[in-house]
Amino acid sequence: MTMAAILFLLLTLFSITKADQDFDVRQHLSTVTRYGAVKDIVDNSFLSSGVPDGCKPIHLNLVARHGTRSPTKKRMRELEMLASHIQELLKDAKDKNLSPQKVPAWLQKWESPWKGKLKGGELDIKGEEELYQLGIRVRERFPDIFNEDYHPDVYNIKATQVPRASASAVAFGMGLFSGKGSLGPGHHRAFAVTSESRASDIILRFFDCCQTYKDFRKSHGPAVDKLKEPIITEITSALAKRYEFNFTRQDISSLWFLCKQEASLLDITDQACSLFSPTEVALLEWVDDLEVFIVKGYGKSLNYRMGVPLLKDVVQSMDDAIKAKEDNQAPGSYEKARLRFAHAETVVPFSCLLGLFLEGSDFQRIQKEEPLDLPPKPPQKRNWRGSTVAPFAGNNMLVLYSCPANSSSKYFVQVLHNEHPIPMPGCDGTDFCQFEVFKERVVNPHMKHDYHTLCNVNLDQPKQKPETSKLSQLFRWLFRLGSDDTPSHGVEL
Repeated sequence: MTMAAILFLLLTLFSITKADQDFDVRQHLSTVTRYGAVKDIVDNSFLSSGVPDGCKPIHLNLVARHGTRSPTKKRMRELEMLASHIQELLKDAKDKNLSPQKVPAWLQKWESPWKGKLKGGELDIKGEEELYQLGIRVRERFPDIFNEDYHPDVYNIKATQVPRASASAVAFGMGLFSGKGSLGPGHHRAFAVTSESRASDIILRFFDCCQTYKDFRKSHGPAVDKLKEPIITEITSALAKRYEFNFTRQDISSLWFLCKQEASLLDITDQACSLFSPTEVALLEWVDDLEVFIVKGYGKSLNYRMGVPLLKDVVQSMDDAIKAKEDNQAPGSYEKARLRFAHAETVVPFSCLLGLFLEGSDFQRIQKEEPLDLPPKPPQKRNWRGSTVAPFAGNNMLVLYSCPANSSSKYFVQVLHNEHPIPMPGCDGTDFCQFEVFKERVVNPHMKHDYHTLCNVNLDQPKQKPETSKLSQLFRWLFRLGSDDTPSHGVEL
């Protein structure tokens, strides 16, 4: 081997080792990612157009996901079953005089951190801090909006009836209004958080009120599981060989879930997460992201069309703010912020309605209601990542600006995702868009869809194509994974 070849090999090994060392699994947990791990990860190729001099913010819309939460009761039971199965495998190995020496010591003694806990799904202390700090930052960033005495008609705070969402709204409000009241040493103040009934909340829980969507989720669950299967099988085989331990596919799925919970909630990355290589983590993250894309995002137009009531509510609030400005209404007599706290199933479709995280010409395709390609498989780059689209406390802010000196338009809207400017394809790739252009290009194409028509099962409607035809498209794409990393064309599920 020549000296040049040796040097090349050493440099390659060094670069791979450094990449592994720089890999932070906490940034690759799809929608189980904690906000602080990813909120400042932005597309460095995008340069914000900035807010022109003389423009002043007059209204703010916030659509936020709840903060980091505890695992649900169902998932806690899954972890206890994992612990029991691991012990069975260890006992079986011992009975056969097979010493599982390569199995990490922590796993041999592991018990679920949530063992014996009877309730789950609540906002975690880390989630409280995420929303509290977000409230402080929003107030500091927009002093012209949050410069008035609190009134619920001026600062309108809404949450779903799910406790982790309303608790997130409370944590945000405590940060937003900290030092503005007379309660306790922190000078907090009381504020109102309102909710609609789960059964009728078509603005923040449109997904839960839409029978068509619920039928879609139920019918496509097996197809999504089938989509994940080759990756889970491949990684199961790799870990069984690596640790000389008879892991099952269910074990690997549960260990990946444990990795996400340990990393997000407990800051533990040297146990379950350490079982997987960075390449395996990237693949597991990708299949999670595919599921989010298919059942919550661009994978089916119904996923985001049913969010039109929320989009209407956002635009109406901006129209009202403009009217108040034009009518010179007295300060304190009109709304200046509408702050909403909900779920990934809310934030993801809303981001899709705005046309965020699209590739190339995809915006024109969704405007024509054409299906999109699935996000490409690693190591190919992709825009669609659950960890940035909808991490815990992930959010979209639409800030309405008054720009009296502008000759073309007096009002503009800026979109911030996770507090950073983000390009809108409907506004020629800028983040600062004339309000009328925003309505014409981004909003109006969606307004032809009526929520109740979309979501209520109507026997008089023409029959849809059999679901098997769509499933067969997915399976054809699935079976190409082994030989071709190129995503399929236009699979709509």
